[in-house]
Amino acid sequence: MKKHSVLAWSMVVALGGFLFGFDTAVISGAEKSIQQFWNLSAFSHGLTISIALIGTVIGSLVGSRPSDYFGRKNTLYFVAAAYLLSSLGTALADNWYIFLAFRFLGGLGVGISSVTAPIYISEVSPAHRRGRLVGLFQFNVVLGILISYLSNYLLSQGGEASWRWMLGVQAFPSIIFLVLIYFIPESPRWLILKRGAYDKALEILRIINPLNCDEELAAIQKSGKDMQRDKSSDGLFSGKYNKPIILAVLFAFFNQVSGINAIIYYAPRIFEMAGLGAHSSLLSTVGIGMVNFIFTLLAINIIDKVGRKTLMLIGSFGLIISLGLVAVAFLSGSSGGFEIPIYVMLFIAFFAFSQGAVIWVFISEIFPNQVRAKGQTLGSSTHWVMAALIAFCFPYLAESFGGANIFFFFCAMMVLQLVFVWKMMPETKGKSLEQIETGIVMH
Repeated sequence: MKKHSVLAWSMVVALGGFLFGFDTAVISGAEKSIQQFWNLSAFSHGLTISIALIGTVIGSLVGSRPSDYFGRKNTLYFVAAAYLLSSLGTALADNWYIFLAFRFLGGLGVGISSVTAPIYISEVSPAHRRGRLVGLFQFNVVLGILISYLSNYLLSQGGEASWRWMLGVQAFPSIIFLVLIYFIPESPRWLILKRGAYDKALEILRIINPLNCDEELAAIQKSGKDMQRDKSSDGLFSGKYNKPIILAVLFAFFNQVSGINAIIYYAPRIFEMAGLGAHSSLLSTVGIGMVNFIFTLLAINIIDKVGRKTLMLIGSFGLIISLGLVAVAFLSGSSGGFEIPIYVMLFIAFFAFSQGAVIWVFISEIFPNQVRAKGQTLGSSTHWVMAALIAFCFPYLAESFGGANIFFFFCAMMVLQLVFVWKMMPETKGKSLEQIETGIVMH
C-alpha cells in the first residue's frame, strides 16, 4: 500500500504535466480561427501564439521562489488555479486583450509547473524508482499533447466557435487536478530544510522508504547542516555548483535546438510545406501525438534499468538520422506524399525515447537539496527561453531559408548533443539525491 501511495502522489502531481502538454499544444488547432476571428495582423497573430510562451519563460524564472517559500504543495495549488482560469478565460474572452491576459496566465502555470512538479516527484521518490516516477511527468506532458491534438481534431467540426471549445475543455482536468492536490503530502526534504519539521517529514519518509527512513532523514539533515556551515552554498552561482549548472543549461539547450517545439507548434504547417492538404495535416498531428505517447511510455518503463545516459546515446543517433532524412527529403523536393511525415514521426519517436523522457528527470536530480529549486528554475527557464526563440523564429526562417536548411541545422545540433552526452553527461540511475550531490558537486 505504501509503495502505491508514492505512485499515487506522483500521478497526482504528474497531472500538472498533462495540463502543461495540453495547454502548450492546444493552440495549434485554434490559431488560424483566432487569427480570423479578431482579424489579426502577422505581428498580432505571432504575439497571440507566443504570449503563453512568454508567460512560461517568466513562470520558469520565478518558479523556485514560491516553491521554496510556500512549499511544493501550495505552489501546485496556484498552478492548478492558473490552468483553470486560463482555460475558462480564453474560451469566454470577447476581447483580444483579455484573451492575451488569460493565455499569459496559462503560460505562467506551465512555467511554474515545469519547475515544481519534477522537484516534488524527485523528492518523494525512492532512488530505485525515481526515474520512472519523475518520468510520469513527461509521460503526462505528451499525453496532454496527444489529447489536445485529438480534441482539436474532433472539435474542429463544431463551426465558428469550435476554437472556444478547444481551449475551454481544459477546465475539466484542471478542476480534477485542483481537488486531488489536497490529498498529497508536502515534500519531506522541503519540510526538513525549509521548516525544520523533522517529525512530520519522518512520517512521510516512512511511507517512501520504510526500511531506511531514519538513514535518509539523517542524510538530509547532514545536507542541511553542510548548507548552514558553508553559507556560500546558498547562492546557485557561487561557483560551487558550476558542474550541475553547465549540465542543466546544455541539456535544456540541446532539447530545444533539436527542433521539437517547432514541430509541436507548427506541425500542420510543416506538413502543408511538404505538400499535404490542411485536413490531412491536422490528422497527421494526431499521429505525432500517438508516437510521442508510445515511445515516452516505453522510455519511462526502462529508464531506471538502462539509465539516463544510455537512452540519450541511443536517442542522439536516432535524432541525427531522422532529422537528416527530413532535410534531404525537403532538399529533393519530395511533396504530396507521406515521406516527410514518416521521417518526422521517426524523429518524434527518438526524441520521446531520449530527450523527452530524460530532461525533467535528469535536471531534477543533479542539483543539491539546498539549491534544487533554483537549479530546476535555471534548467527550465533555459528550456523555455529557447522554446520561445525557436517558436518565434521558425515561420520566418522556414520562409527565408526553406525546410531543408532548417532541418540540416537541427541535425548538426544533435551531432553536438551526441558529443555532450558521450563526454560530459554522468549516469544518475539508482543513486539517492544525496549520493548524486556528492558525486557531481564534490568532484
